[in-house]
Amino acid sequence: MRITIHDDFDLEKIADSGQCFRFNKCGDGYSVVAEDRYVFVKEIDNAYEFSCTEEEFESFWKNYFDLDTSYKNIRGLINKSEDEYLYNASEYGQGIRILRQDPWEMLISFIISQRKNIPAIKASIEKICAIAGHKIAVDPEGNDVHSFPTPEELSKLTVEQLSACSLGYRDKYVHQAALDVVSGAADLDSWKEIDDDALMQKLLVLYGVGVKVANCEILFGYHRLDAFPKDVWINKVLDVKYPNGFLFDKYKPYNGVMQQYLFFYSRSNGVETK
Repeated sequence: MRITIHDDFDLEKIADSGQCFRFNKCGDGYSVVAEDRYVFVKEIDNAYEFSCTEEEFESFWKNYFDLDTSYKNIRGLINKSEDEYLYNASEYGQGIRILRQDPWEMLISFIISQRKNIPAIKASIEKICAIAGHKIAVDPEGNDVHSFPTPEELSKLTVEQLSACSLGYRDKYVHQAALDVVSGAADLDSWKEIDDDALMQKLLVLYGVGVKVANCEILFGYHRLDAFPKDVWINKVLDVKYPNGFLFDKYKPYNGVMQQYLFFYSRSNGVETK
């Protein structure tokens, strides 16, 4: 099906924004895998073609791409004269959206992400999907596409099998997370009903989950748009560009969107000290 999107929407920028690891350039478009669903999306004549039925788009992908939220209006909160750096970052990152991703998939993905670069994270995730998920599609380049394994599927892998997926020291964290979700010790679905502070506390109890991973899970897994994960790039931006503090109160409840603009802009262009 083909649709026109009248808001910020840029496939390349979303794919490169650091929030998703199964959203990749493929041929003349992008392959997107979420849970056990697959879609190929490409831009044609200022519209977007999705390789799915209208019913599937309306029931899943429209929500996944957060198309009921106006990111243009969110960018409108930024005053250039008040915060030129964030304004420039938002203009540069125009088109980024915060995807509505699955809490389970994001928990495992960001546990794996610790001290890994993005290509390495993606490679490890694909290895896990290949051995524990199931084939759901073939992409336009002829590659098999596998679902992200369920907690039950992943819990059946041994630590040794996980280690073979290039997880390094993270193998035991992933293994325990799967066991905790299967046992109900980590009830990710019920956690959707609690507030951000309580959610943070629940996540920090999990083996191998620190503040950064927890914030990524809150923002990208639970779509709490005020969460503000801090990595090397964001910490540098805050130190260099905001020595007197970032205007968190002004941008509430969209600080997570601002974080994405800052991350994308600083990682692409560096952070000038002058």
